[in-house]
Amino acid sequence: MIGAIIGDIIGSRLEKNNIKSKDFELFTEESKFTDDTVLTIAIADCILHSKDYEEMVKAYGKKYPAAGYGKTFKKWLAGTIEGPYNSWGNGSAMRVSPIGFAFEEEEHVLEEAKKSAEITHNHEEGIKGAQALAMSVFLARKGKSKHEIKTYVEEKFGYDLNRTIDEIRPNYKFDVSCQGSVPESIIAFLESENFEDAIRNAISIGGDSDTIASMTGAISEAYYIDIPKEIMDKMNTYLPDDFKQIINQFSNFRKLLSKKTKVK
Repeated sequence: MIGAIIGDIIGSRLEKNNIKSKDFELFTEESKFTDDTVLTIAIADCILHSKDYEEMVKAYGKKYPAAGYGKTFKKWLAGTIEGPYNSWGNGSAMRVSPIGFAFEEEEHVLEEAKKSAEITHNHEEGIKGAQALAMSVFLARKGKSKHEIKTYVEEKFGYDLNRTIDEIRPNYKFDVSCQGSVPESIIAFLESENFEDAIRNAISIGGDSDTIASMTGAISEAYYIDIPKEIMDKMNTYLPDDFKQIINQFSNFRKLLSKKTKVK
């Protein structure tokens, strides 16, 4: 989850100013958290306090109304649209990472990812994108190799992961669909050497930079575990206290979960 937030903040200033390079400053005065972070925190809050996904996503969306939501999502928040709106956008995948960190069985992860997606993104591609991202996080957390993660995602979801960042970068354009951004975010992780390198890969292809980096960051946190302290410290300077509280609570929840799993 922390990796998702870091990716979002770093990518925020480059979403509309794509850099197409791995050579850039990670944090600047223009960096900020966006809707990716707000809704990731919302999902974590749901898990921690056993609350309803729709209720909590709406609560956080209304508390932080200027975070950069899509037009249709804004209408859903306002109640102009009632119920899910058949979206295939990457909004379902950008917020799902806490589920990959929180549940212990594959079927449970898939089920909860679907539930969290279909409050808005009940299109097949919207659900698939959320499940693919959540399972990538789950498998990475469980110690699976990059090859095992790649094979699972390709076979389960049919995504083409047989491309390189260098092949993607030249012609990649802004694409908010799950099918046009989730595979790319996974590839950015697969090709990385460490957490920071993964974020740089994700942003270097351009497109929806904050969301791609957020999704890549979530998987990379689960896989690499250690995030450089200076990056963690910098992340905290951009976040309000209520976000930090949920992050700390979720971190403690994961530690308890890890101890219970080891006892079993």
